[in-house]
Amino acid sequence: MSKRKGKVISDVTAVKSRRVTALGAEDVPNDTNHQGPGSFTHSATGDIGLIESITLKNFMCHHFLSPFQFGPNVNFIVGNNGSGKSAILTALIVGLGGKATVTNRGVSLKDFVKTGESAADITVKLRNRGPDAYKRDVYGECISIEHRISSDGCRTCKLKSKSGQLISNKKEELTAILDHFNIQLDNPVSILNQEMSKQFLHSKSESDKYKFFMKATLLEQMKRDYIHIKHTKTVTRQQVERQEECLKDLKHEFLQRKERYENLSSFSEMKVVLENLKKAMAWSLVRDKEHLVQQLKEDTEKEENNYKHQDNLQLCQTKVIQVEKKLQCIKNRIESLTEEQESLSEDNLKLKEQVKIISKAHKEQELVYFRAVNKLKQSEQEQNLLLEKMNKAKTSVNLNSDGETEYTKQQNTLSSMREQLAELENKCLQLNQEIKSKHQALFKGKEERDKLRLEERNIQVSYESKLKRKNQLLASRSNKLKRFGDYVPDLLHSIAEAYATGRFVKKPVGPIGVCISLKDPTFAVAVECCLRSFMKAFCCDNYKDEAVLQELMSRYYPKGNRPQIIVSPFSEKLYNIHGRKACHPEYPSVLDVITATSPVIVNCLIDMRGIESILIIKEKDKARRVMQQGRPPKNCREAFTVEGDQVYPNRYYTSDFSMSKYFGGDLETEISMLESDLENHQAQLSRFQLHVTLVTEDIMSMESKLNSTIMTLKQTLASVNQVKAAITELETAGEDQIDDISSMEEVAQENQQKIETEKQTVHEAKEELDKHQKMAEDMDSKYSSVRERIDQLSEEMEPLKDEQMRLEAECARHERNLKILENKLKSHEDNIQAMKSDLAQREEELQEYVAKASKISPERQQVTGSTKSIDAEITRLKKKIKVYESSHGEQEQVVREYAEALALYREKTNQVRDLRRFIDRLDNIMSDRQNRYKIMRRSLSVRCKLYFNNFLIKMNCCGSMIFDHNNETLSITVKPPGREDDDVSDMKSLSGGERSFSTVCFMLSLWEITESPFRCLDEFDVYMDMHNRRISLDLLLELSERQHLRQFIFITPLTTSSLPKTRLIKIHQLQDPERHLSETGDEDV
Repeated sequence: MSKRKGKVISDVTAVKSRRVTALGAEDVPNDTNHQGPGSFTHSATGDIGLIESITLKNFMCHHFLSPFQFGPNVNFIVGNNGSGKSAILTALIVGLGGKATVTNRGVSLKDFVKTGESAADITVKLRNRGPDAYKRDVYGECISIEHRISSDGCRTCKLKSKSGQLISNKKEELTAILDHFNIQLDNPVSILNQEMSKQFLHSKSESDKYKFFMKATLLEQMKRDYIHIKHTKTVTRQQVERQEECLKDLKHEFLQRKERYENLSSFSEMKVVLENLKKAMAWSLVRDKEHLVQQLKEDTEKEENNYKHQDNLQLCQTKVIQVEKKLQCIKNRIESLTEEQESLSEDNLKLKEQVKIISKAHKEQELVYFRAVNKLKQSEQEQNLLLEKMNKAKTSVNLNSDGETEYTKQQNTLSSMREQLAELENKCLQLNQEIKSKHQALFKGKEERDKLRLEERNIQVSYESKLKRKNQLLASRSNKLKRFGDYVPDLLHSIAEAYATGRFVKKPVGPIGVCISLKDPTFAVAVECCLRSFMKAFCCDNYKDEAVLQELMSRYYPKGNRPQIIVSPFSEKLYNIHGRKACHPEYPSVLDVITATSPVIVNCLIDMRGIESILIIKEKDKARRVMQQGRPPKNCREAFTVEGDQVYPNRYYTSDFSMSKYFGGDLETEISMLESDLENHQAQLSRFQLHVTLVTEDIMSMESKLNSTIMTLKQTLASVNQVKAAITELETAGEDQIDDISSMEEVAQENQQKIETEKQTVHEAKEELDKHQKMAEDMDSKYSSVRERIDQLSEEMEPLKDEQMRLEAECARHERNLKILENKLKSHEDNIQAMKSDLAQREEELQEYVAKASKISPERQQVTGSTKSIDAEITRLKKKIKVYESSHGEQEQVVREYAEALALYREKTNQVRDLRRFIDRLDNIMSDRQNRYKIMRRSLSVRCKLYFNNFLIKMNCCGSMIFDHNNETLSITVKPPGREDDDVSDMKSLSGGERSFSTVCFMLSLWEITESPFRCLDEFDVYMDMHNRRISLDLLLELSERQHLRQFIFITPLTTSSLPKTRLIKIHQLQDPERHLSETGDEDV
């Protein structure tokens, strides 16, 4: 079987030799050698592979078929159509591990489960007795095979022992059992179902009959095995040829290793020279060390005798003492001058306070003086006015006779002026009302103009935005990146250059919109509304990369208008969002509908936008129902519709997006729509500009009229004020004439006395002011003299301070030099100490070098060359040895590689020789096997032909079976009784019963030449008449008597009453199906 071809070829041939009857002395059938049922010497039944029982539950259309206990020899299963005869045969194939297609009753195992049931159960028990039993100590005398087939087509197998203990549930164990029992489920010789029998009966192709014969006798399997062996032999031969090519390389390598091995003598001489040079090098180093130690001793003595640092230190100390003395004298002089200056400063402060007090008193007296002078001038002016008024009054008293008429005229003028004032006030009220109304109209006009300008500005902004979008789309015809901004291609180029030069730790990713695509383009608006500004954002791994990216963006974007930068460590694995993702059986999340070029993008959007918890619901009504009517889906925060509307559990936002901006598919359509919108906006702008111009002209006209009205009001108010002033003057003039001249004369006398008193006060104030002026001048003189002395002291101190600073600087310089000299002296002493320590260390190293050199060469070598030349020679020899070792290897390695190469070459040579011998032997074996195969094929075909003729003779028929092995055809001719002379001899000319009988004869012939523990025939006699059926049954029973160790199962819908009564025959009568039970009643099995 093809499923068992994984075995070794030798195992396959061994199994096949066991399955096929060997070619021996029994080439021709001899009926006289057949024994009867009572002449069996060993056992009347077979020992292994027989079917003891089968049980079905919920299989095909049967709820339960009770366990069928089969006999060890002949079994007839009898029943009407639908009673389960073929179901038993199908269950036998499936129960032994066969496929559904082998049964010809279904294409899948789930087709065998009864409708409405969840599973079907099949139990098959096989006999396992005798010396050839399979693992008898494990399974016992019976192997129980239980299969359960579920409604989804899955099946489980359990292999149990006789006691019911589970042994295994592996398919391999069942296959091993079938191989051991020689059970072939797909071999029609073992099991011939209705469909296979029909195909054989109705087959018109002689090649199909030949294939049937080859398959039944397993010759086809042997042929495939031989073809496989030939192919394997060809592959092996090719491998041997390749091995022979490799063997040439191995031989070449072996010869090279051998040559290296033979060249080891010169290599040894170089090593001896190298050892001698190493000895000379060791004593050369000792010599150099001795020279170094001697030089160190001389240098140490020279440094100890050097007293230059002590002399310089003493000289510097002397200079420091001299400068400190001079500096002390200068400091004393400065201190004395400072004390005098401080005492004068105290006097200066006191004088300054006195000057302030006297100056204040002088200013106060000066103020008193000027007040008295002003008061005197005021009194004199009042006196002059009073005298003038008295003169006018005296003049008005001396009026002529027309005085009364003058007064009347004055009263009439006053009355007319009052009427004029009333008219002017009314006019002012009207003008105020008119100004108020014009103000309101002007305010409304400006308000309308502002609204128009605002709408015009909004349209202008929209126009510029759409124009910019149009330019981006036009540019994106050649570069799609420009959809995300005009400078995005240049920015990405700069990022790539910066990354190539190593400025970035990890290359930034973005824009995000470029890195994602949609699984469904209809979700474009929804995804853009969800992500919004993140479509243009960039992702950085760290803040250093962010700073570099900000610097690159500054070249193309202003500071407040740059794309967003998201900083998060990059990861090549997607986040585990199990338990956080929004789940809905009908609507996907944003994460489900996008595909990203990198997990970094998806992780970034999960962190920043939470796309795993946002659903996309196409219809608005469904979105409201899912999110706002009842509880939202688990882990869902919000949802978007395909129009871009945003839906929360408690609110709803309408989108302002009309179409996709970044994921747009049809570029030309979007450009044409934008051009149409731009034309509309241009027309609207023209209309608004015209309207604004008209409104502005109206406002200017109203402002002009309002200004004219305001000027008229101002002129009217001026006239009102003039009239009021004239009225007041006339009224005042009338009152002045009534004043008492005598009272004015008394007031004039009092004013004259007051003026005299004030003149005296002015004189006294002038004297007091002069006194304070003199005191202030004296105090200023004293203050100036003290100030001059203080300045003089400061001038005397300046050169002293300069000298002090110079001396302090000189002193500090000498002190620094002193410290430097002290440090030099200390360094000199430390250097001497270090040289002594170094000398001691070098002497110790010298002893170590001597000891090491003595170990390398006990006798001191007389070295003539320098250490450098010896080292160069050693280096040259080492390089030469290294080159030799690199080309030939080290000595041990060369010896080892030579031995390995020799062993490998011999091993590969032996392998190739053995493989050649094996292939030659395999050719001989295959040639012999091919001859044996042809002999066996001829023998089996001859035996099958003789058995077939023998069975036809029993029916009084004649016929022939012609095998053409070259063309692989089988021709069967049958002539019924009385038609021997007819030309037509093909089986198609026979009746249905005759063809069925011929089929039985052909099957019996195949049974005679093949082996199987059981044989099954399904409805073999359905087309036979009673005569042919009687003969066929006799032939079958006769064959079963001869093959008493085999089990036979015959399925027939016809009666078996004519069968003989014997213990070897067991009849199983099946109960009629339910559709017949309702008519005929129940019958016992």
